[in-house]
Amino acid sequence: MKNCTQFYIDGRWVPAHSNQLLEVINPATEMSIAKISLGDQTDVEKAVAAAKRAFSSFSQTSREQRIALLERILEVYQSRYQEIADAITAEMGAPLKLAYKAQAGCGSGHLAAAIKALKTFEFEERIGGSNVIKEPVGVCAFITPWNWPINQIACKVTPALATGCTMVLKPSEIAPLSAYLFADIMHEAGVPAGVFNLINGDGPGVGAALSRHADIDMVSFTGSTRAGILVAKAAADTVKRVAQELGGKSANIILDDADLEKAVTAGVLDCFGNTGQSCNAPSRMLVPASRIAAATEIAVQTAERIKIGDPLSEQTQMGPLVSQLQFDRVQGLIKKALDEGSEQATGGLGKPDGLETGYFVKPTVFTNVHNEMTIAREEVFGPVIALIPYDSEEQAIEIANDTVYGLSGYVQSADLQRANRVARQLRTGMVHINGASGGFDVPFGGYKQSGNGREWGAYAFEDFLEVKAIIGV
Repeated sequence: MKNCTQFYIDGRWVPAHSNQLLEVINPATEMSIAKISLGDQTDVEKAVAAAKRAFSSFSQTSREQRIALLERILEVYQSRYQEIADAITAEMGAPLKLAYKAQAGCGSGHLAAAIKALKTFEFEERIGGSNVIKEPVGVCAFITPWNWPINQIACKVTPALATGCTMVLKPSEIAPLSAYLFADIMHEAGVPAGVFNLINGDGPGVGAALSRHADIDMVSFTGSTRAGILVAKAAADTVKRVAQELGGKSANIILDDADLEKAVTAGVLDCFGNTGQSCNAPSRMLVPASRIAAATEIAVQTAERIKIGDPLSEQTQMGPLVSQLQFDRVQGLIKKALDEGSEQATGGLGKPDGLETGYFVKPTVFTNVHNEMTIAREEVFGPVIALIPYDSEEQAIEIANDTVYGLSGYVQSADLQRANRVARQLRTGMVHINGASGGFDVPFGGYKQSGNGREWGAYAFEDFLEVKAIIGV
């Protein structure tokens, strides 16, 4: 068992103030694999004070100095890449291939994108007799989730460093091991003392304290919409900036001219990737009513072919959910769907055969779902997809937009002009056409209750910058 009970504050590992410990559980084995300390207000005060002291000097560093720092971090990250991937598999159950190629790959991807963006980003503009300059916002608090742990850390830390901010990170207490390694990478790369700080803890003990702290200038939060609302309320009294990447219930519109076999197969696999634990998962599949039976058959065949099991096996495509709490929540939503009359095509309640240990779930397909049903409205965060029939393109767009969320959208069509026309009518921050995915320099974020602000690449820089007009020079 690993001992991860120290915090990284002011350039060194220090004991936690509190003696309260939390076990980290491997979701595939249900065994404890590490212990972390849960921080308190005293730990928060120390970390914020360190970041505040460091800001006065780090905010004045040059573009070239920050590029060099990010390049050193990337170099060290690459040397610890396998450790990061292994930690993610252990802490949240991502299969080996997913952990290595996608989960750990996000860290190096965001670092490289930030370096590229920083080389050409305009921090100053001349307007008439005035200079308009962009300056770092200040001390930032980052509250990150367990589902893509390094992705959400890297996509906040890298633009903050690139723009000259200092920071305190509170990673998820459920999956904190990769964050612990990330702090070690920052130290090895020579990040100046106080620029980056890490405290473990839960939402009420550390997250709330960071959100309301008067010396925190900006909070960037990724997680559920419910928790995001609490963060925003806690931050309101000090009028700090709040950036949020929250929940989603993304619609995947399969138009009547799409290759049904290809579109449905890809849509199901996209939804079930990372065991469905992605905020942008295409969990509502909208299908022409005349083709719903055929689409259901393809979806069932795809779901039943997925290899579920030990994340350490090279053959595994889907691992467990992250925790008992998440397992219970997904089971509860499946049961509610059945109670409301949703038509279960495959999967359902209980664990897959032969997987009694671990938080494994059955890939589940519901069909002929109405958009007012709970399974079509609430974010499940598990491998559960709802097939919804529609009668016209206009109705499909209406159904897709009939949600409080607006993170992502998906359109499948043989006609790119038509797909683009539909995409422009979706009230979402991103739309993927025919399975296309953007790079790390394409903005990530949503409309409505999916959050505000944008992450990834140069677009992320704006959240970490204040705009100052110097007039008459």
